[in-house]
Amino acid sequence: MTVEILEFPEGAKKAQGVAVIIDVFRAFSVECFAYDAGASQIIATSEISSAIKLRETYRNSVLVGERNEKRVEGFDYGNSPTEILKADLKGKVIIHTTTAGTQGLVNAVNADTVITGSFVNSGAVVRYIRHLNPDKVFLVAMGYRATQSADEDLLCAKLISERLNGINGVTEKDISDLQYSSGKRFFEKSNLNFSPPTDFFLCTMTDRFDFVLKAVRRSDGNISVVKTDI
Repeated sequence: MTVEILEFPEGAKKAQGVAVIIDVFRAFSVECFAYDAGASQIIATSEISSAIKLRETYRNSVLVGERNEKRVEGFDYGNSPTEILKADLKGKVIIHTTTAGTQGLVNAVNADTVITGSFVNSGAVVRYIRHLNPDKVFLVAMGYRATQSADEDLLCAKLISERLNGINGVTEKDISDLQYSSGKRFFEKSNLNFSPPTDFFLCTMTDRFDFVLKAVRRSDGNISVVKTDI
């Protein structure tokens, strides 16, 4: 098995076979917490207008998402695991749109199998890939706002890659130290209302969940994010 690390929506388009779309801060951490909170299903979309249209179809739904890190006006929740933990999501359909993560899912048009990637379920991701046993795996780090390399996504890609090869090089300290680099924004006072420090700690809880999230393309062009226990 060979592993290639790509970045941004362009990387998602290039991925073939098995693709892992990685967004640690915060899209695919949020989706794991949402399923753990009892959400019945998650639908990812790239456009705000599509999210609003989907809510008209699914009456028992909530809008979750951000643009430029902040909750979209009129949405129920931002892209924050802290908010998700406080919410009553049992039986709810989550309609999710973000600047980076969900864009990757929508753009992974050439991959046969697409799953999400984050620290909180990285162990399950590795086990799932080993079960599939593909010749090649593409790890796509979506980056900050899908345009700038992000330390956390690249570190998560490295963690998954090393584990697939039986290596344990990435340490908990490496992950914790993200608070001094790409994660330092969660500790800035100006961001407390939409990116609190608790988001950082929730997104870096390695292997908290034993399931993967598989992306299934819908006939309307959006993505059903399906929970699969591992």
